[in-house]
Amino acid sequence: MSPQAKEEYFEVLYKRYKEASRKEKTVIISECCAVCGCHRKHAIRRLRGHKRFTKPKAKKRGKPSVYNKEAIIRPLKQIWLAANLPCSKRLKAILPLWLPKYSEHYGQLAKDVTHALLTISPATIDRLLKPARIQYRGRGKSTTKPGTLLRKQIPINTNQWETFRPGYLEADTVAHCGDSLLGMFAYTVDFTDIATGWTEQRAVWGKGEKGVLEQIKDVEKMLPFPLLGFDSDNGSEFLNYHLLRHFQDRKHPINFTRSRAYHKNDNAHIEQKNWTHVRQWLGYQRLDNPKVVPLMNNLYRNEWRLFHNFFLPSVKLIEKERIGSKTIKKHDSPKTPYQRMINSEYIPQTTKDALTKQLENLNPFELNNIMQMKLKKITRLR
Repeated sequence: MSPQAKEEYFEVLYKRYKEASRKEKTVIISECCAVCGCHRKHAIRRLRGHKRFTKPKAKKRGKPSVYNKEAIIRPLKQIWLAANLPCSKRLKAILPLWLPKYSEHYGQLAKDVTHALLTISPATIDRLLKPARIQYRGRGKSTTKPGTLLRKQIPINTNQWETFRPGYLEADTVAHCGDSLLGMFAYTVDFTDIATGWTEQRAVWGKGEKGVLEQIKDVEKMLPFPLLGFDSDNGSEFLNYHLLRHFQDRKHPINFTRSRAYHKNDNAHIEQKNWTHVRQWLGYQRLDNPKVVPLMNNLYRNEWRLFHNFFLPSVKLIEKERIGSKTIKKHDSPKTPYQRMINSEYIPQTTKDALTKQLENLNPFELNNIMQMKLKKITRLR
């Protein structure tokens, strides 16, 4: 007898049991034990404690919600999806940046709707978007093979958390290998500036030292600030003589450091970007066609960097305190890398003006549409 059939049987039996005499109840219990194959005590407890009807929920007291309207939920959900499902606190910071461009793409919003979206709280955003939340699962494979040749020549750096000057990058590689590390496939070399959160990504075929070095040179040319420091893990694609000579054989050498072996938190800034800027968009699929590399670089060098650096805010850890077994962390308000650069005293005014002028001609919804089209082309070639 299935559990559902038992529930239906107890539902019918409960009516007889409730109105029966003591002798009749004994017969009913014996019948129940014979049919369901359960103990007499179990049958008695089920029939005594059977809940035939559920009590209706009491109506919520107070005024009805101002925000629980389709006119507000629809644009909120559209912006949330276009921004690649950010958390409520980041979405709260995104709304003032994206709403001026929303009317160009989806149509004009009413003034009361715009006002509601600008004043909505992160907790209310969580409540409204709860039915639409999407859960991501799956783990990637680690492809970091230690490069022991230059470990003694490249110092370890673990105090980069207190870096406030733009120009100090963390770097890592993301393998697009699917479920197998066999054969050749594409990698994404991920870079992030510790102070501002400015990110750059480049694609390479395999993890060859020269291929990674070429993309590092390209990123260095496109950065809006001079490169002052470079920190990576112990992978052989970074710990090699090509990269060491590139950073040291110049008039003003770059501070080249590495993390401790098997300590992922030493590169926490870039590990976070590996997820938000690569995995959330490209997933864990295998890209084993060499033709995807130029397509990925075309995407990374154009719309990708503009979309993430000008329109997607992030938070920075400003204080961490351990009290007993608990660690209390405090973060600043969400800001985009562009906003952090505008507020930085180390960035010259000419660079700030150029970035502001560039921002005026950008639309996050158009950038997202172009990115989705290019991602489909990349997916077809896997």
